[in-house]
Amino acid sequence: MTAAPLHLVIVNTPIGALGSGEGGGVELTLRSLVQGLVRRGHRLTLVAAKGSTLPADCSGVELLEVEGVNQPSWQHAAEHAPVEIPRNGLLPALWEAALDVGQSADAVINGGYDWLPLWLTQRVSARLFHLVSMGDVAAVMCDVIEAVAAWDSRRLAFHTHRQAADFRLPSPPSVVGNGFDLSNYTFQGQTNGPLGWAGRIAPEKGLEDAAAAAAALGEQLLVWGLREDDAYARQVESSVPKGTIDWRGFRSTRELQQELGHCRALINTPKWNEAYGNVVVEALACGVPVVAYDRGGPGELICSGRTGWLVPPDDVAAITEALRRVDSIERSLCRSWVEEHASCEVFSQRVEAWVRTGLTADVSINRRS
Repeated sequence: MTAAPLHLVIVNTPIGALGSGEGGGVELTLRSLVQGLVRRGHRLTLVAAKGSTLPADCSGVELLEVEGVNQPSWQHAAEHAPVEIPRNGLLPALWEAALDVGQSADAVINGGYDWLPLWLTQRVSARLFHLVSMGDVAAVMCDVIEAVAAWDSRRLAFHTHRQAADFRLPSPPSVVGNGFDLSNYTFQGQTNGPLGWAGRIAPEKGLEDAAAAAAALGEQLLVWGLREDDAYARQVESSVPKGTIDWRGFRSTRELQQELGHCRALINTPKWNEAYGNVVVEALACGVPVVAYDRGGPGELICSGRTGWLVPPDDVAAITEALRRVDSIERSLCRSWVEEHASCEVFSQRVEAWVRTGLTADVSINRRS
């Protein structure tokens, strides 16, 4: 790194402690980002809920822990849901601490998807940057993201172009992808394993389509993930022959990659516009081809015919047919794509470039002592 190191404050999602799993994919993103930025020589302060843990090899990171009631996720919010902050909420506690330390830092990077920090952007002296983790899920969130973009679009970054397309932006978006510590994922070259599916067990993830495709082939489907909606899980199970689904439950990254790596293919069937698609890249990192709907972020992560197959959304027959052809995929190409496009080193380099561009455009940086 030739440029001078930065002092960056990174703010975790207010949904739970970093390392608890409550923050879902955002946790994986922030842990990878912290690791990558540390390796690039930057000074980091991480603001997170009490009980948070630092990633491996990041003992030099300053961890500021605060207490408060977890913020509800916008994931399942209605289109016209209001902004709600619990009494003694974690969200304002995080940002009180972040703004305090952020006064003497080069930039503050927001990893959560919440209205408050976006609204604060134009109103505080600390330079706030937002790594937007979801698409348009509620009108009030869309409004505040678009307001920041109109003020200075360089303060926003997105994981994929398809995610960014959910919003009206005045200029081309900064797209930084995502990153993964590839030492946690072992390449496995076998091609004769079972079919797999991974994600939260909830309607928007579309498990029923993957189960139907597996049933059409007379194969078992290994399913990893938290059963967020038990009624939905039972409904999916009853829609296919008994024994089609093998429920594996939630697994740590280490456990998941060991089991997932044995699969012949991962099926990805989202019913909504995924901002990215972490599990797609996790599978590819293990050498597992992915057959997915060409919808949202996964459509930018899979090279159809090279690292898997993209098919029209909601077309179970097309998923089934693509699974018949998946053995033609060279598994080493899946791993190579991740090494080139989605390592934590590549991701942190993109994020650093985004922040430096925003700081260069901010005249106040020239007045810093």
